[in-house]
Amino acid sequence: MIRRIISKVFGRKRPASGTGERILPRAEHGISRNGIDDCALKVCETLAGAGYKAYVVGGAVRDLLLGIPPKDFDVATDATPEEVRRLFRRSRIIGRRFQIVHVMCGRETIEVTTFRANGQKESEDEDERPTDEHGRLLSDNVFGSMADDAARRDFTINALYYDPAREEVHDYFGGVDDCKKRVLRMIGDPETRYREDPVRMLRAARFAAKLDFRIDEATRAPVARLAPLLANIPRARIFDEALKLLLSGHALRGVHQLRAEGLHHGMLPLLDTILDDPAGERFITAALKSTDARIQSDRPSSPAFLFATLLWPQVLKRWQALEAAGEKPQPALFQAMDDVLDAQRNQLAIPRRYDGMMKEIWALQPRFAQRGGQRPYRLLEHPRFRAAYDFLLLRCEAGEVDAELGDWWTRFQDADEAERAGLLLADSGPKPRRKRRRRKPGEASGGEAQPA
Repeated sequence: MIRRIISKVFGRKRPASGTGERILPRAEHGISRNGIDDCALKVCETLAGAGYKAYVVGGAVRDLLLGIPPKDFDVATDATPEEVRRLFRRSRIIGRRFQIVHVMCGRETIEVTTFRANGQKESEDEDERPTDEHGRLLSDNVFGSMADDAARRDFTINALYYDPAREEVHDYFGGVDDCKKRVLRMIGDPETRYREDPVRMLRAARFAAKLDFRIDEATRAPVARLAPLLANIPRARIFDEALKLLLSGHALRGVHQLRAEGLHHGMLPLLDTILDDPAGERFITAALKSTDARIQSDRPSSPAFLFATLLWPQVLKRWQALEAAGEKPQPALFQAMDDVLDAQRNQLAIPRRYDGMMKEIWALQPRFAQRGGQRPYRLLEHPRFRAAYDFLLLRCEAGEVDAELGDWWTRFQDADEAERAGLLLADSGPKPRRKRRRRKPGEASGGEAQPA
């Protein structure tokens, strides 16, 4: 009864026309249920035991086909969100545009979605979902069949459904073949799909870079013309997509892919300024290579650190301009920080919660030149020392500062007290001001009493 009511409220559409479902046995795709996360298996088994269909879907299936260990496992089902919620005690329904269920299993969270209706328009009369004047979907709260759900997804390689009980892959649009050919192809008419959601253009660039895939020509063709539609997307959503690209483990390839497709103006407009300047390009290349290496080796990477590197060439350029205009070094640096961050607010919408760490990393850079007295010891104790030191090494690698400075700090932080004392430079950094003693009445400037 509840299911019939929900179906009536949200609607159900007939399966999309033109789909040709193929069910591939394990011998053809090679994915074993042993490669599926235990929590995802449990969710699928629980749903199947209650009489529902349940499949591991999307990126996890794609990555398993490509021999890449998936980081996340999502499940798609014909059960409604309320039905899923009743089956799992540790679960919650989230979302406005389309409700999904988060099922918690230990520290893991499995995202469970109900099959959605076809995201492609079969005809203007049949599609009642609201769109804006550019064709962007404003609401998508319609349930459907698995065929509908497959047609709603963006790329063929993401429209794959794995049945862990039978170890079968359900493929509606040739996604398995596209994985083998390493080609990224849009489901349906690319221009219509991009107009429905312009962020799909950014996803195309991200997946092509991450997977080292070639973008199908028909999928690429409308991008240059439709790229201005990204201006209609909320900046917070653009930031989220930028973060996914930069933390994909293939950020360097990703930013060059963005620029090649002409999409960086909508996501990272600062790339023109950076990549057209040799010094800026060297620094960003070193930073993105370092980030990619950390992520590929499962080490953490801070978004604040990453955006500090992306904005540094502009901070440095502004800092130098202010100094050339007569401003003292430290006030010039702090003014440059504020100017650059303010300019970025309308371009990338970097959250203000990152400002503190970025400013600390930048502000500590001049202090690395001060290698005498107690200053190096105090810098070592700073809570942001490690991040600022890593930043310094990138500057050394890019040739912005002498590599000897980075080598000195590498030795100093690992040395014992005796070695540190020997490393200190007597003439390094600005000299502290000497406090002048007030003269007593009758005392000469030389410190001797005047004769009576």
